[in-house]
Amino acid sequence: MEVTARQFGCQSMTAPLRRVLVRAPRPEDAVFWQAYGWRSEPDPGAMVAEHEAFRALLAESGAEVVLAETPHGPDPDAIYTYDPAIVADTGAILLRPGKEGRRGEPDAMGADFVEAGVPIAGRLDAPALAEGGDTVWLDEQTLLVGRGYRTNDEGIRSLRELLPGVDVIAFDLPHYHGASEVMHLMSFLSPLDVDLAAVYLPLMPVRLVEILQGRGIELVKVPDDEFESMGPNVLALGPRVALALAGNDESRRRMEKAGVDVRVYQGDHISRPGDGGPTCLTRPILRGV
Repeated sequence: MEVTARQFGCQSMTAPLRRVLVRAPRPEDAVFWQAYGWRSEPDPGAMVAEHEAFRALLAESGAEVVLAETPHGPDPDAIYTYDPAIVADTGAILLRPGKEGRRGEPDAMGADFVEAGVPIAGRLDAPALAEGGDTVWLDEQTLLVGRGYRTNDEGIRSLRELLPGVDVIAFDLPHYHGASEVMHLMSFLSPLDVDLAAVYLPLMPVRLVEILQGRGIELVKVPDDEFESMGPNVLALGPRVALALAGNDESRRRMEKAGVDVRVYQGDHISRPGDGGPTCLTRPILRGV
């Protein structure tokens, strides 16, 4: 009997990244930056170059980089592939973004998943809302979910129904700057290993801090002046190996002091204008040894 390699399964945030789905920016989408609430206008050519370099770093880490090519748009946010879906051991769960302009992304990503050999295990329907940025696997049987302007109570109930063997723990997210500006759970929490996480402590719910501390998870605290520049948004390529946005030097120094191998990428056009760091730019498909 032929044994085929596992193609999907990602109920971890820090196991070695083996397969990852990304979507390249399209120059024609950049003109819609204001409609999608980006902070500034990106340079289309620079976006393409930065994303190519970002993909190269992922490949150098040992991950198979799967390029999403199902037509979709115009939508500059589509490069942030973490949000439209999550990938469990049973397959992909297509979410329903709280940001209305992104509602077409899950269907397009679903086609990309099928092409990549990832079955569709379920999907969210109205009125449920949930975005991937509000989900963090604490371990293979525990999913943290942020309840905020992009993920609602119906979305959390749907995730519990679609993940019957998983303990889905929900937390209210802070209002911060309001509904017009993204505030995901992963805006202030990025696991770096099973016992280590980069955090922006001032915005974290007390119960979440207590759960992390109760599990003996060490917190690498990002300084105040590097929160807005996505210092806490860090992609684990493996245990204590991380990819971070260049420029957050103190956050990098603190992670390295905690034993993390930190690699950086340039994201002046693919990350900073749209508030999408390295986790946002990726949809991990497979993690494991």
